[in-house]
Amino acid sequence: MPSDRIDEIAGRARQADGLLAAGGGSAIDLGKGISSVTGLPLVSVPTTYSGAEWTQFFGVRDPQRHMVGGGGGAHLAGIVYEPKLTLELPRAESGGTALNALAHCAEALYVAGKSPAGDEQALAGASLIGEALPPVLERGDDLEVRTTLLRGAMHAGAALAAAGLGLGHAMAQAVGGRYGIPHGAANALCLPPALRFNEPVAAAEIGRFADALGTTDAAARCEELSRLAGYERLRDLGVLENELDEVAVATAVRPGALANPRPASAAEIAELFRSIW
Repeated sequence: MPSDRIDEIAGRARQADGLLAAGGGSAIDLGKGISSVTGLPLVSVPTTYSGAEWTQFFGVRDPQRHMVGGGGGAHLAGIVYEPKLTLELPRAESGGTALNALAHCAEALYVAGKSPAGDEQALAGASLIGEALPPVLERGDDLEVRTTLLRGAMHAGAALAAAGLGLGHAMAQAVGGRYGIPHGAANALCLPPALRFNEPVAAAEIGRFADALGTTDAAARCEELSRLAGYERLRDLGVLENELDEVAVATAVRPGALANPRPASAAEIAELFRSIW
């Protein structure tokens, strides 16, 4: 969310009856920030697959997209899904935000907050996203596959709200916030190594995720989808190798890392970053 607009919009909105946020994660986070400040109810109309519409929490970035803070306490009042609004979403953003949604599905199955209700949403979302993402990347103007992908993202958002985040998201938040990388792109790269790291303690859960994707190797399939969307290495996004240790230290204390089923030290996280650098 752009930090330089919060006070301005909150001041203008105080006499309103409610807030409407239409757009991707940044626009919806801005709406959530204003809702938190003003106490006004927020209705979100997502035009990407990020899932931001499902949580009360929001991030704050500076004009260069570097993370400078965040908060919570938004007053969520409703969500409107309209697949036609996604038809012109560019390929990179389509792939990145869909892979962010897929990460929500994977992590909901094994983080500390997991539940049967969250599992059901996660598996439904993973199946739909795995089915629809490749054809959306091939023909983004196909309303039918866009609708399927948005439905998958809806289930992924519900899984996120039910269970919370894990190590892959913590890595994506830390590296994305430091370098101004779009959240979807960071998640596309960080999910596969996090899955491999967690497999020794969450093999059954990751196996269910793989089944939903129609594969026997969830991490490899997620890598394939990431490359299909155009995301291959952190170095391509401006990440500096000599700063990975610092990013890993910042990752290790994030809530997603602390909710992960397998504790990860900063040194271990740094090695995961190096595996995708």
